[in-house]
Amino acid sequence: MGASQILIVMMAAIGLTIFAERKGYQAALFLAIVGIAVSFVPGVPRTELEPEIILGLVLPPLLFSAAVNFSFFSFMKRIGSILNMGVALILVSTVAVGALLGWLYPVMSLPAALILGAVIAPIDAVSAVAIGAKLKLPNRLMTVLKGESLINDAAALALFSAAVAGATGEKMPIDNAALYFLFAAGVGAILGVVMGGFVHEVRRRLGNPTLVTAITVITPFAAYMVAEELAASGVMAVVFAGLSLGHNSSDLKFDGRIQQREFLSVVDALLEAFVFAYMGLQFRFVVEEAIEHGYSLGTLAGLSALTLVAVILVRVIWVMFSAVLSKWSHPRRKEGFERRLASIHAKPTRRGRQPRSRDAKLAEPLGWRENLVLSWSGMRGVVTLAAAAGTPLILPERDLIVTIAFAVALGTLILQGLSLPWLIKALGITNDGDIAYRKEQVALARSATQKASVQKLEEIRDAQQDEAGIAFSDRMLANVKRDFSVSPAGRGANDSVGREKMMVIVGEMQAARRGALLAERDAERLDDEIVREMLEDIDLEQAVIARRSE
Repeated sequence: MGASQILIVMMAAIGLTIFAERKGYQAALFLAIVGIAVSFVPGVPRTELEPEIILGLVLPPLLFSAAVNFSFFSFMKRIGSILNMGVALILVSTVAVGALLGWLYPVMSLPAALILGAVIAPIDAVSAVAIGAKLKLPNRLMTVLKGESLINDAAALALFSAAVAGATGEKMPIDNAALYFLFAAGVGAILGVVMGGFVHEVRRRLGNPTLVTAITVITPFAAYMVAEELAASGVMAVVFAGLSLGHNSSDLKFDGRIQQREFLSVVDALLEAFVFAYMGLQFRFVVEEAIEHGYSLGTLAGLSALTLVAVILVRVIWVMFSAVLSKWSHPRRKEGFERRLASIHAKPTRRGRQPRSRDAKLAEPLGWRENLVLSWSGMRGVVTLAAAAGTPLILPERDLIVTIAFAVALGTLILQGLSLPWLIKALGITNDGDIAYRKEQVALARSATQKASVQKLEEIRDAQQDEAGIAFSDRMLANVKRDFSVSPAGRGANDSVGREKMMVIVGEMQAARRGALLAERDAERLDDEIVREMLEDIDLEQAVIARRSE
């Protein structure tokens, strides 16, 4: 696939995305369907990328952006459900689908069937988050869905590597598949945290927002490449680097955070549009290639349909079974959590450390309606395509694996994506509870930032040596007490105060507001998502003040 083809596909995909959003369509589904239709137009050339390009260049920024914008506290709060869906379900789905195909189609070897099972096991972070956000699913459901889609790629690719080694006789870094997965995931996660910490320290010392953005953009590619060179999971390295940087982004200067957010949003839009269009454009050529190598259209259609049904049923059964177990075990886990919380508050807190809130609660299990939606949110995507294309050429069943993988990816995207809005509406799932909770959280955040602002401005005013500085501090203090605004009142309010001094005062007060938000978050009184939004507002407010002062 040449550069000109990539550019053409990307431009067309962005245009179709704009059209879909104006019409109220789901852009991911619309792009995939249009891509399939275009692939059957006579004379349309095949647009194919090497799997290394998809895994090494397309996947890292998508995963990184999702991780940066994901709440680390929410991730840890639902870690049990996330690991269940992102690791245990991957293993169950791989084995179940592999065994079923080996039984239904004896010509296909068991190692090849397991390869296919691993290829189609992971759900796609892009489609899951995009569709879930558009449908306004409850936050706790979205947390599980996002967390699962971030880590299941690592589990699936580790199983894929083990299955390929078994089928081809290649030697793995660690012979035991379970130990290999633990090694790959563990080393990848540790590497991601270390790289995230290092990059954070570098960014914190940079004054140029462009350089801050540049080093951020390089991070996912570097994390993936280094992890893969160490035979670890590049996916885990990218995800944990993103979680680390997202959690610590409050230490950056406001202009660096703003530019980074905007740039990552642009990259997301371009890559997401390209991925879904690419999925559709590949379908016809994949099927034709399999037919040329001796597979009948009936065999391909039949096995693809059976595999599609199997992956959907396995997910539904596993999710609902896990929901029953979670409901049964929740009272005991809640009791243990409350005992640990009481024990923590019985001990003296280390100086400078924010105590955990006494009101902290164990995450409630999802209801049966939410679990049903979760079980139906199993759209496959870019990792499935890349892993399928990376199946070794020496395998006799390679064409069959690639065709079924593409069919399942497109089938889940279209079937589940189109029916998901209807299912959510039929079950009566809304985010009304989130709206009420959000109002409470915003009120708490505003109260905390106002208190911190007043305290800091009073300290600044008392420390001023000149009348102009005292008057400016008083004006800002009046604004904060009146309507939470930190902007100097009236045009020309800063005429008597130098720009540099004004920005120092504003910067100190904004730092106090950020500190108050982070303290409430660390004590688990304030949700990480609300904190992130409030910090963004503070950044924009500070940028406006800086612009006006010029």
